Amino acid sequence: MSSWRSLVLRIGDKCPEYGTSSDFKEHIETCSGALRRELEHSANDIIPFLLQCAEQLPHKIPLYGTVIGLLNLENEDVVRKIVENIQTNLQMCSKVLQPVSLVVVFETLLSSAATTVDEEKGNPSWQARGDFYVSCILSCLPWGGSEFIEQVPEEIERVMVGIEAYLSIRRRNSDTGLSFFDDDDEESGKVSSEKDFLEDLWDRIQVLSSNGWKLDSVPRPHLSFEAQLVAGRSHEFVPINAPDQPEPLSQLSGVLYGKQKHHAELKYPQRIRRLNIFRAGKTEDMQPIDRFVVEEYLLDVLLFLNGCRKECAAYMVGLPVPFRYEYLMAETIFSQLLLLPQPPFKPIYYTLVIMDLCKALPGAFPAVVAGAVRALFEKIADLDMECRTRLILWFSHHLSNFQFIWPWEEWAYVLDLPKWAPQRVFVQEVLEREVRLSYWDKVKQSVENAPALEELLPPKGTPNFKFTVEEGKERTEEHALSAELSKKVKGRQTAREIISWVEESVFPNHGLEVTLTVVLQTFLDIGSKSFTHLITVLERYGQVIARICHDQDKQIMLMAEVSSFWKNNTQMTAITIDRMMGYRLISNLAIVRWVFSPANIDQFHISDRPWEVLRNAVSKTYNRISDLRKEILSLKKNVVSAEEAAAKAKAELDAAESKLTLVDGEPVLGENPARMKPLKSNAEKTKEEEISLRDSLEAKEALLARALDENEALFLSLYKNFSNVLMERLPEASKAQTLQALKSIQADEMVVDLDESSEMEVDNEKERSKKSQSNGEKANKVYNVGDKEQWCLSTLGYVKAFSRQYASEIWPHIEKLDAEIFTESAHPLFLKAVYSGLGRPVFEVSSS
Repeated sequence: MSSWRSLVLRIGDKCPEYGTSSDFKEHIETCSGALRRELEHSANDIIPFLLQCAEQLPHKIPLYGTVIGLLNLENEDVVRKIVENIQTNLQMCSKVLQPVSLVVVFETLLSSAATTVDEEKGNPSWQARGDFYVSCILSCLPWGGSEFIEQVPEEIERVMVGIEAYLSIRRRNSDTGLSFFDDDDEESGKVSSEKDFLEDLWDRIQVLSSNGWKLDSVPRPHLSFEAQLVAGRSHEFVPINAPDQPEPLSQLSGVLYGKQKHHAELKYPQRIRRLNIFRAGKTEDMQPIDRFVVEEYLLDVLLFLNGCRKECAAYMVGLPVPFRYEYLMAETIFSQLLLLPQPPFKPIYYTLVIMDLCKALPGAFPAVVAGAVRALFEKIADLDMECRTRLILWFSHHLSNFQFIWPWEEWAYVLDLPKWAPQRVFVQEVLEREVRLSYWDKVKQSVENAPALEELLPPKGTPNFKFTVEEGKERTEEHALSAELSKKVKGRQTAREIISWVEESVFPNHGLEVTLTVVLQTFLDIGSKSFTHLITVLERYGQVIARICHDQDKQIMLMAEVSSFWKNNTQMTAITIDRMMGYRLISNLAIVRWVFSPANIDQFHISDRPWEVLRNAVSKTYNRISDLRKEILSLKKNVVSAEEAAAKAKAELDAAESKLTLVDGEPVLGENPARMKPLKSNAEKTKEEEISLRDSLEAKEALLARALDENEALFLSLYKNFSNVLMERLPEASKAQTLQALKSIQADEMVVDLDESSEMEVDNEKERSKKSQSNGEKANKVYNVGDKEQWCLSTLGYVKAFSRQYASEIWPHIEKLDAEIFTESAHPLFLKAVYSGLGRPVFEVSSS
């Protein structure tokens, strides 16, 4: 990397490029001097690199703004190019941009936002766009507010009045379906009293304004160069044009409103949803606006350095602020990890960042992370089901990278809780995931400080093969059939040969159930040695399974055999069923029916086992559709290119054929035959390629249409099953219209059986720490939700989670779902969970 690039990139950092100095003024002088010398030869490289750094390291914007201000003193043309290229507010305090021209930009955005939410002229379903524009304006003010007030006070006051007017006409965002915790204070038809993100940001800006626009989190290095910068010439900022307004709606309700609202929120998502993990007195004491600015710094670093995790961690711990922010950093990272409906990046990214931060700040951050885990564990009963699953996956992975060390004795009291209590289930699922990442004995060793927790460890993941040959045990006819099939597989007989054997010798004599059990158990036993063995068996003998299990009823029997064989290994159950679906041996509809079978329904609130299988099935269906859409998009582009190539080849051939040439002194239509042959060949070839691509496109579009039909059937089946099982178990609507009411139904009747717990305690752990005892007593007092009520709460949570995650696929089928399932006869709590997940407005629901 050339020296000037290093200086630009590392400005403000403690690094070799700037020697031992950490003074911003020296860094700015060194960097601007180096750029000034290089501009004559490298201006075309410097401008894009400087802007890229300003965009992707925005916590250094005050430094880059000052550097550009100093360059503006000697080379106005280069700085004008910078303004023209980016058209963004780098730093007007550096006398580069005229404040009035930025106010014009603000007013353009504000006008567009106000029109969008106007019920007569605009389309309020697109409020997300208007909110985005206004949040962009407000987000600029911590960096440039003092300069606006100093240089254009009347104009910026006009903008502030306009923002206040916008806030008065927009709808407050409740977004209960996207909250981390199941807050049931908001009843149907009522608007939450808690301020949404935009209102909160507006309050913070107002406090900043009342404090004279003074804040600690934004460096002001330009003040050291104020005497020089004042001589610089300011540049005009070219006015912008906001995108066209969406088409107005004929009415402010109905399915169309809901669909457009969902589309707008996908296009203009809210960047952060604050997760307040720690108590107010626990976190760092800073101004509200400083919290916002530091959050923005952290989010920008996470966004732009997602491919460089160590650089990401280094920048996150080295922000240019004069106060500590470890607790805020933890809350911000966890808010992204648990962000609904999806985190910006895969959860593994945040796992790695947290690991690197623990290593970068060994004396501070590990304790903060541990505190966050404890705080979230205390609230686990109210945590959204999707967030709960992500937290389990993250925590188990995190511990696996730190030798599985955790003070489990603090949580030993969960054994005193009923088996359906969320805290107990959380510990159980974390231990199960740890076993997947290591091995059973290692995880058992990790809980030696709380040996009673061994009870929550999963069984050792050995297969449960029904036809194992044991000494002294009677060999049945099924044992002999299994041994014969195993011999055939080891002898590498083909699938066709085994099908013939099954149809001629097994099925006629023993019937379907024995045939299916023997074949499945034997194949699974052969494939149990490793994942590769499983794949090999399914690829080689999948036809045998397909021949036996050719309809949904038999596929459900197949999954029952898989579940029985791998009853001690949740992971292999999920993997096997997932692979079988991948090979089209099991349909997604069969999986839904199996998940909602009585044996699995009883596990809905005490295990993730059935939910993992269901998530995999819905996800695989969604991924197939996504892949087809991508392939179709690519094919359409290729068809256009092929059409152009074919048209060009045809034009060249036509041009050649229309020419008059002399052959033996006589005029002949067409070019020389030697030249015509390759032209004809090329025209035919390009036309064939075009036709071939069109055929491929038609085939893919047919597959997509079929997949979308299957998707509709999947969601109809899924919601029908959800509705039915919930209707059987939920109390009458008059007794439980809210989740809080559901939780308290048996509050007075619920009594934890402490006698059995005490007996177990004596057997498994003679002495438990006083801390664990007090925690156990506290838990028994606090957690008093009954088995049936917890089942309903967990299942409703999954209804909301599936609705939210696949909302884009569900909305196209909403009319049919409304007609067949989301009817007035459905339970209100079921409907509320669905609508909350879909982000369906309350007034739209009531009018449907």
